[in-house]
Amino acid sequence: MGAGVGSSVEKRVETHEVAAAGTAGGLDVRLLGRMSVRRDGVEVALPSSRKVRALLAYLAIARLAVPRSRLCELLWDVPNDPRGELRWCLSKLRRLVDTPERRRVETAGDTIRLDLSDCFVDVLEIASATQNGIEALDASRLASLSALFVGDLIDGLDVDRSPHFNAWLTAERRRLRARQTAVLEHLARRAPEEDVLGYLDKWLELAPFDQSVHELMLRALVRRGRIPDGETHLATTVRLFESEGLDVTPLRNAWRAARAQSVVPPKATSSIPAAPVTAQSTASEPAALSQPTALRRASVAVMPFVDRTQGQGAYAGGLVHDIITRLARLRSLFVIAQGTVFALQERRVDPDAAARALNVDYIVTGSVQLEGTNIAVAAELAETRTARIVWAEVFVRKLGEAIAAFDEVGNRIVSSIASEVETAERNRAILRPPNSLDAWEAHHRGLWHMYRFNKADNEQARHFFEMAVRLDPTFARAYAGLSFTHWQNGFQGWKPRDHEADLAFEAAGRSLMADDRDPAAHWAMGRAMWLRNLHDQSVAELGTAVDLSPNFAPAHYALAFVQSQAGDASAAVGASEHSRQLSPFDPMLFAIFGARAMALVRLGDFDAAADWGAKAATRPNAHPHVVAIGAYTQALAGQMDAARMNAAAIRKVLPNYSVEDFFRAFRFDESGMKLFRKGAKRLDMA
Repeated sequence: MGAGVGSSVEKRVETHEVAAAGTAGGLDVRLLGRMSVRRDGVEVALPSSRKVRALLAYLAIARLAVPRSRLCELLWDVPNDPRGELRWCLSKLRRLVDTPERRRVETAGDTIRLDLSDCFVDVLEIASATQNGIEALDASRLASLSALFVGDLIDGLDVDRSPHFNAWLTAERRRLRARQTAVLEHLARRAPEEDVLGYLDKWLELAPFDQSVHELMLRALVRRGRIPDGETHLATTVRLFESEGLDVTPLRNAWRAARAQSVVPPKATSSIPAAPVTAQSTASEPAALSQPTALRRASVAVMPFVDRTQGQGAYAGGLVHDIITRLARLRSLFVIAQGTVFALQERRVDPDAAARALNVDYIVTGSVQLEGTNIAVAAELAETRTARIVWAEVFVRKLGEAIAAFDEVGNRIVSSIASEVETAERNRAILRPPNSLDAWEAHHRGLWHMYRFNKADNEQARHFFEMAVRLDPTFARAYAGLSFTHWQNGFQGWKPRDHEADLAFEAAGRSLMADDRDPAAHWAMGRAMWLRNLHDQSVAELGTAVDLSPNFAPAHYALAFVQSQAGDASAAVGASEHSRQLSPFDPMLFAIFGARAMALVRLGDFDAAADWGAKAATRPNAHPHVVAIGAYTQALAGQMDAARMNAAAIRKVLPNYSVEDFFRAFRFDESGMKLFRKGAKRLDMA
C-alpha cells in the first residue's frame, strides 16, 4: 500500500547526520540495518561468529547485568558446553570493544554487563529520546532520529537453533518499528511543508492501516492542489480497508473536509496545522468526526500474548480474555473487544500496527514463557502514538501453581494498567490550558489536584470535577470525584461536616444515575454513607463496587477503612492487603496502611499496628489524621520516641490537635475509642 502511494508523491527526505556521542576513544555502535562498530571514525572488523554479534546486540540493549545462565539459554540450544562457548564469545567481544585503558565487558559474580556509557549506540539513542517524551522534541531532533532507522535491528542476523534469542529479536524489532512510526508521525505534523510527503510515505509503509496517516496525506495533497492524486489515494485506501473489513467512512469524511478547506499555496513552508500532538489528541481525532469529545474515554487494546509454553496449556489466550473482561468491568476505559484483537492476530497484523488501525490510545502486549520449572508472564503498556512504554513488569510463578497464580497475575496486570493509564492521563491533563479541557481532561485534572490532599488543591479538584460534569452531564466518574471532594471537606473538618456529607451523597447519587454499573459510583456512595454514619449501608455499597469490579482497588481500600473503625476488623486487614496488592503504588497508600493499622489496634496486635502506622505516617501526602494513626499506634506499642516525633510533626501543622479531633474525623466503636484514647494519653494528646 505504502509503495503504491509513495510512487506518486515520493519526495527525498534530507538525511540528517548524527555524530557519535562518545568521549575520546568511545565507540560508535550501529545496530540498525547492517551492524557496524567504529572506533575514532574507523570501522572495526566484526567477528565472523553470528553468536558473538548477537551477544553484542543483546548486551548493548540490555544495559543491565545479565546472568550467564540467561545468556546460555538465549543463544545455545542444548550445546555440549554452553558456558565454555559463552566464554569463547566473550573473549571475541572483549577484543572488539575493550582497550587497555577501558574494560567494557564487566563480569561480577555470575553476571555479565556491557558498559557502553561513553559510546554512541543508535538504538539506545532512539530509546532514550522517545521514552523521555517524543512530543517535546523539535523537528530537527526528530529528523536526526529518523535518519538512524536504516533497517531492521541487526538485519539478517537471525541465529539458527536459538528460539529464545529469535523471539527476543522479533519483539525488539517490533518495538523499534513502533518508535520509528511515532517519530515519522510527529515529523509529518511538524516538519517544513516540503518534507512532509516524504515522511508520510515512510509512515504509510510502516502502518498502512493507520487512519491518521491517510487523513494527513489527503490534506497534504489538497494543500498542494493535487486533487487527482488525492482521489487516487482515497480509492486505493478504500479498497485496502474494505478488504480487511475496516470502516472507510472516516476516510471519506476526511477527504470531504480537506476539499472544503482553503488550499495552502503549494510552495508554502509552514508546517501542517494541527492540534498540539499528544497520544490522547491524535488518537481521538478521527473519533471527533462522529461523536462529541465530551464522551471520550481513554481507549486500550489488549493484544494476544505470545505463548511460549510449547503447547502446555492455553495460558496466554485465557489470560488475555481475563484481562479484557476485567478491564471492561472497570468502566473507566474503552476496551477493544477480544474478537477484534484476535481477528487481527489471525491476519498477522503487527500488534502496534493493529493498535494504530484500531485508533486506540494505549496498547497492552505480553508473553507467557516457560523458564525451567517456572512460568513467566511479561506484560507491557505503551502509548500508541508515541511508542513510550508506560509500564512493564514480569511475573514469575511455579509451573505447578500456574492456574491458581494466573488469577493473581491477572489482577495485578489489570490494576496496573488502570492505574498507569490514570496517572498518564492526569499528568497530561495538568499540562493543558484550563480553558481547553474537555470533560475527560477536566476529570483527570481534578484527580491530579484531589490526590494532593490539602484544602487548596481539594477546592481546585472540585472546580475541575464541576467543569467535567458541565461538559458531560452523563460522566459518572466525574460525579464520583466531586463526591470525594465534599467527603474530604467533611472528613478533614475544612467545612461543616453534615452539609458536606449531604453534598457528597447528592453527587454520589448523580454518579449512580449516570451509570449504576460503574464501581466508582458505588464507591462514592459507600463513602458518603459512611460520612452520614450509616455503617451497614456503607459496607453494602462498597461490597457492590467490589462485586461489579473485583479489580477496583479503591473499593477494597474503602471497605478496609470503614471496617477498620467498626465492624469486622479482620476483614479490614484482608481488604487492606488486597488493595495494596492490586495497586502497590496507589496515591492513597498512606490511607491503605493507616486503615490496616487501625484494624490491628482493634485486634490487639499493637506491634504490627505500629509498624503499619509508621509506614502510613511517612508516606507522601499523609495528612495530620494519618500521622496521628502512626503516633497513637506507636505509643500503644511502647515506641515512645517515634510516637513523640510524629506528635511533634502534627503540632507543627495543628498546634492544638488532640484525640478529640481524631475522633471527630473517624467513627470508632467504643472499644476502638478506648484503645486510641489510651495511646493519646501517653503522648499528652488526650
